[in-house]
Amino acid sequence: MIKCEVVILANGDFPTHAVPLSLLENARHIVACDGAIASLAARNDHLQDIVAVGDGDSVPESLRDRLIQIDEQDDNDLTKATRYCLQQGWHKIAYLGATGKREDHTLGNVALMARYFLEMGVEPMLVTDYGWFVVAQGDTDFESFPGQQVSIFNVNCERLVSEGLKWEAYPFCQFWQGTLNEALSTVFSLHADGCYLVYRTFS
Repeated sequence: MIKCEVVILANGDFPTHAVPLSLLENARHIVACDGAIASLAARNDHLQDIVAVGDGDSVPESLRDRLIQIDEQDDNDLTKATRYCLQQGWHKIAYLGATGKREDHTLGNVALMARYFLEMGVEPMLVTDYGWFVVAQGDTDFESFPGQQVSIFNVNCERLVSEGLKWEAYPFCQFWQGTLNEALSTVFSLHADGCYLVYRTFS
């Protein structure tokens, strides 16, 4: 269902659901945001293919040989890790551990998905213990199941309509307006003239 070239593990709540854990366990490449490598090391003895990217302020001394230190403070560690992945040629990125702990970080990390998509050419998926966010633009079909909970967050659409959802989508002006929708069958579609985020719950 969810496929990626690389997993970026942020320093929020460590995943506990089977889907993000499976992504982490089966990832071909893992990039940890700064201090998240300590959480990973506590659960995984095999760190030979894992690097940490960030300013290094929360990386334990014992793991600093894994650190790619980037001191500039214009962007957060999630963006620094994303840039590192792009330098390796990885564009299909799953973000784990990007929610929890601080609510302002959660909102900021979700919002960054649209920036990465629009400005950096990333195909981002932010996966939590409850569901996952993707970014899309234009006309897109989404796999679903009857009763799946769906939320839509408009980024820059002036036209936004839906098929296969319980409530019709429109060009939402507020974050809350596109939340708490529901899929009616195994696919739903969005037709738009811009970019938007879609959140779907796991079955």
